[in-house]
Amino acid sequence: MTPSARVAAAIALLGTLEEHCFAPGARRRPADAVAADFFRERRFIGGGDRRAVAEHAWGVVRQRLRLEWHLARIGMASTPRLLLLAQMLLAGQGDDHGRARQAVEAVFDGTHYGPPVLDAGERRAAAALAGRALVDPAMPDGPRLNLPDWVLPALRRRFGAALAAEAAALEGDAPVDLRANLLKGDRGRAAALLAAEGIGSTPTRFSPWGLRLPARRPITGSAAYREGLVEVQDEGSQLIALLADARPGMRVADYCAGAAGKTLAMAATMGNRGRITACDTSPPRLEGAAKRLKRAGVDNAERHLLAPGDRWAKRRAGSFDRVLVDAPCTGTGTWRRNPDARLRTQPEDLAELVAVQHDILARAAELVRPGGRLIYATCSLLPEENEEQMERFLARGEGRFVPVPIDGLWTALVPGVAAPCAGPFLSLSPGAQGTDGFFCAVLERAA
Repeated sequence: MTPSARVAAAIALLGTLEEHCFAPGARRRPADAVAADFFRERRFIGGGDRRAVAEHAWGVVRQRLRLEWHLARIGMASTPRLLLLAQMLLAGQGDDHGRARQAVEAVFDGTHYGPPVLDAGERRAAAALAGRALVDPAMPDGPRLNLPDWVLPALRRRFGAALAAEAAALEGDAPVDLRANLLKGDRGRAAALLAAEGIGSTPTRFSPWGLRLPARRPITGSAAYREGLVEVQDEGSQLIALLADARPGMRVADYCAGAAGKTLAMAATMGNRGRITACDTSPPRLEGAAKRLKRAGVDNAERHLLAPGDRWAKRRAGSFDRVLVDAPCTGTGTWRRNPDARLRTQPEDLAELVAVQHDILARAAELVRPGGRLIYATCSLLPEENEEQMERFLARGEGRFVPVPIDGLWTALVPGVAAPCAGPFLSLSPGAQGTDGFFCAVLERAA
């Protein structure tokens, strides 16, 4: 494809994303799923061209809050064409602004496969934008920090003076972390097997099982992955499984298991002894979990589909040593991996999710035996879903749960390694710990 054809395809992709992800009334599907459908319907776009088109479109998605501010300031609407034009002009085109503008305008060449030429209004917009900085000193906090306005009060409560640094970390590239599967070998063996295939790695800072890659690599084709020795899992997610402290012989429930990443990690700490149940409301997610469990060599796990009217939980009340609730949440802690989520997520989503979390906690708590533990986790940075959710749960007094302070638990589980944070709960962020943003509370039910 010519550069013009790539730009035309990127504009078409942005239009599709607008329709399905961002427009009022849209289903707000994840952008990567919409993009996958887009390219599936256009198999004539080859691999290299597909990457170039995606880079154009994702550049707009990552910077959309700022691009919209620039366009509004010059009185222009945020159409896919103008958003991409603004991105190309503002995201570093060199010092010669006139030449950069001419090069960008030339891409809109009106050829058969290229985008139509710029009209008079679009040319005026290009002239107004050329030479401007993407981050303008006149910007209010939202676009300056690349955060939606509605989330700023909560993040100010969470980070205070560190908010700017955390916002910058949320814009950075997310690392690729792997977890060594203890059922197949330790971290050293995993690192050696990866190195034999030319894949370098370093031990993670906190997780005793983790390896971090210096750059993105096609891990799924490696022998270590095929043999089930490693799983792709952010270090923060690994720490939640570690703090669950699931031991051999225990009965464990992963109540919101999804694709079973934490189920796999806990099954490994259990040494395949005892019983772990991966629960979820989604049949496709549980089906995906089955494949991962098999590859990892897990044979002490079962799956259960949670459905309305299901009596499974009632029959098993008070029978689990550990119940992990990796609750559905806004996912604000993963925005560096999912930049479209900061555009799709709305204040009403937060209110709805807080209520859902409240309900899930109450139901999951009934499964915990006296002396057992309830582990609550989110991949959110918002206090409403984390500390404040715990305050509400503990204030109700249901089941007489008490927090197990993370610092003491950490010392017992990872001797010789400083805890990632202070306080009664685990609270991780990209800026402070270099992980995705996670929260974890460990609660013990009175005997």
